[in-house]
Amino acid sequence: MEKRVMTDSKRRKGLVAVSALLGGVLVLSACTDDGDKGGKANTGTSESSQQDVDKAAAADASEAQIAIKPKNGATNASINNAAQVTVTKGKLTKVVMTTQDGTPVEGTLAADGSSWKPTDQLERSTTYKIDATAADSKGREAHENSSFTTVSPDNSFIGNFTPEDGSTVGVGMPVSINFNKAITDKKAVQDGITVTSSSGQEVVGHWFNGQRLDFRPQDYWQGGSTVTLKLALDGVEGADGVFGVQQKTVTFKIGRNQVSTVDAKTKQMTVTRDGKTIKTIPISAGSPENPTYNGQMVISEKHKEARMNGATVGFTDDDGKGEYDIKDVPHAMRLSTSGTFIHGNYWGKGIFGNANTSHGCVGLADVKGANDPNAPGAWFYDNSLIGDVVIVKNSPDKTITPDNGLNGWNMSWAEWTAGSQA
Repeated sequence: MEKRVMTDSKRRKGLVAVSALLGGVLVLSACTDDGDKGGKANTGTSESSQQDVDKAAAADASEAQIAIKPKNGATNASINNAAQVTVTKGKLTKVVMTTQDGTPVEGTLAADGSSWKPTDQLERSTTYKIDATAADSKGREAHENSSFTTVSPDNSFIGNFTPEDGSTVGVGMPVSINFNKAITDKKAVQDGITVTSSSGQEVVGHWFNGQRLDFRPQDYWQGGSTVTLKLALDGVEGADGVFGVQQKTVTFKIGRNQVSTVDAKTKQMTVTRDGKTIKTIPISAGSPENPTYNGQMVISEKHKEARMNGATVGFTDDDGKGEYDIKDVPHAMRLSTSGTFIHGNYWGKGIFGNANTSHGCVGLADVKGANDPNAPGAWFYDNSLIGDVVIVKNSPDKTITPDNGLNGWNMSWAEWTAGSQA
């Protein structure tokens, strides 16, 4: 085998070759560094291209702007007017509203496509989802969605009111509202309620307690007038974290002016209508042991026949049973919450106009079965409206308290207005 000996010249050539190779590596490395710089320049070009794409997409985006109420994630939303979809610079083409479990909610789209709202009142304690689509004048679509939860029964209050919408009532009928929860911000709630009369009479509210608010004018309503009650309580915070849900307008008419005056001393009742006496009826009021309240009382209920049991109003025998239990009292009309009625009486003989014998009610002669239209009890029943006034005088008892029934007329105007929070 030949043994080769590396000479100095060959060694130098090898070194040169290695140096050249290393130089090549260095050159390549230098090119790689330049390439990185060049890469950054290329990335800039890419970013610039993406920006151009974004600008082009934005330029082609729909001009339609959709707004959904309530806002996404809202809680304690109204069940009346909360849900609404509107659009500007376009028209709504599709709105889908569902409950959390997918149940669809029907709605109404405005004729011009500018808005949409649910057809019916929403349910409390329910989560809803709305998906809306709109298109602008070029047909380009825009989309928006929202999810919200309505107020719960625990976090809401309602007011039960009387009289009923569309009814005709007597001149003494107040607007009486009983709330199902205690109201602590009475001013906020009263500010959300207005009561007006076509007669122009000033109407003022009075709080009897945290749950009852009544409205009346200084004097009885004018006969033939129309009274309007507006409840704008939707979203009103009546107590900490407790909101109103009602948005309602109620109207009722005032009938003729009928006021009946019971004189417990003479045992006669005089019925006046529009200032003229139309009938005088013998009566029997409360006995000396159980006298009838004095004062102005408003008829709040009418029943052709009613059961009256003494145990329900505190009149009991030693065995705990009622001192009386009459299952068919004819022509009964309530005058107080505590149980005062003016009613027909078929069991008392010879007492009318002669003796006061009742447990506090005012009795008129009548027949069993309430089927004789000529009986005094029947006549008065047929000629009375809920809201008519019955005044009792000359009884040995005290004046009825204003909150015992619809009897706020027993307060002076100064006392009444002092209870307003408006």
